[in-house]
Amino acid sequence: MSGAGGGRGRPGPSAGDAAEAAESAATVPVPASASGGPISHAIFRVARLHRMLAGQLLRRVGLHPGQELVMMQLWELGPQRQTDLVRLLDSDAATMTRTVQRLERAGFVRRRPSTTDRRAVIIEPTAASIALRREVEGLWAQLEHLVTAGLTPAQRDEALRSLEAIEAGLSEAAAAPGEGL
Repeated sequence: MSGAGGGRGRPGPSAGDAAEAAESAATVPVPASASGGPISHAIFRVARLHRMLAGQLLRRVGLHPGQELVMMQLWELGPQRQTDLVRLLDSDAATMTRTVQRLERAGFVRRRPSTTDRRAVIIEPTAASIALRREVEGLWAQLEHLVTAGLTPAQRDEALRSLEAIEAGLSEAAAAPGEGL
């Protein structure tokens, strides 16, 4: 990236220098057409890499990205109605159905009818998944280490605060479709 805002030839770092350094560190070139959304493009790149690394780690224990989140809810809260898992994980019913079916085929959950609501299905962790919990927790810690390597504790705290603020803004926008979209 060069040009008027690039900061080259001036003493001391500038905002342009920081943006240029961040862009040069990116693994995916930022096309000019994305110049109106550099943070959105960065989120895309980070999410893609995060999912790829999570997939590599989770594959070791027979899970795919996203399945560990379902298991974490079940380990933490115990058996849940499938509709409650949809709500807890901000998923949709079709995706959750496929995820639960895959987890059931792998032997990590079992489905049973609710004793109080004939329409509801209860999802519960199996003994095999409970034995898997410590491994998933270790893999999740390993993923966190990969995500935060090179960041100081203060940078980690700031990154978390920034991500929480971004999430809150996006949640607000999603809750009010049509406004600002």
